[in-house]
Amino acid sequence: MAVIHHTTMQPTKLELLAEWLPGRAWYTAGPGGPGPVKAGGFRLDDPAGEVGIEFMAVTDGAGPDALTYLVPMTYRGTPLEGAEHALIGTSEHGVLGTRWIYDGVHDPVLVAQLYALLAGRAEAQAQSVDNTPDPTVAASLAPAAAGAELVRAADGSGHTDVLVHEAGAAAPLTLRVRRVLRSGEDGGPGRGRIVAEWRLADGTTARGAFTVALADGDR
Repeated sequence: MAVIHHTTMQPTKLELLAEWLPGRAWYTAGPGGPGPVKAGGFRLDDPAGEVGIEFMAVTDGAGPDALTYLVPMTYRGTPLEGAEHALIGTSEHGVLGTRWIYDGVHDPVLVAQLYALLAGRAEAQAQSVDNTPDPTVAASLAPAAAGAELVRAADGSGHTDVLVHEAGAAAPLTLRVRRVLRSGEDGGPGRGRIVAEWRLADGTTARGAFTVALADGDR
């Protein structure tokens, strides 16, 4: 299980996201510019124990126009080769030193564990507590293969499509990561989905699809 260090990060993850979000195709700038506030999410464990994996929901804006964005992130002790385009930034961790923080949809470790969560072979973990499953996260995939590898990821309007190659499958599968979260939405038809919770700007709890698994005929 990953160990969560309750320490400082300079700059903070939210400060890095405030700089990074405006460059995303799925981000809609509100009055006053980006001011992301942590609104929920969960973590996954890297079986090798090397890469931190977090799915963070952040709310940006105020009132009825506020939107909640999903940012899957990976935290690495060294740069991920070939992923310069996916770097959110670097931060000095109070215990671990320099951390390279990536948009996780481009990180093969996160994508493999995202598929494992869908397939029932990984368990969502609480965002801020060690070794504590998050029972509010529901995941399903049918049929599920032994594993999947990242092929590529491409941003769209309100989502990122992550193309994966499933073990033994002839056709690729798309994991549509919802970047703009909508309360009550299940993501439409598909082979499976991940549904989780987040907090709205008014303090109430919302629930909806974080990721939907789409075969060719579902898109």
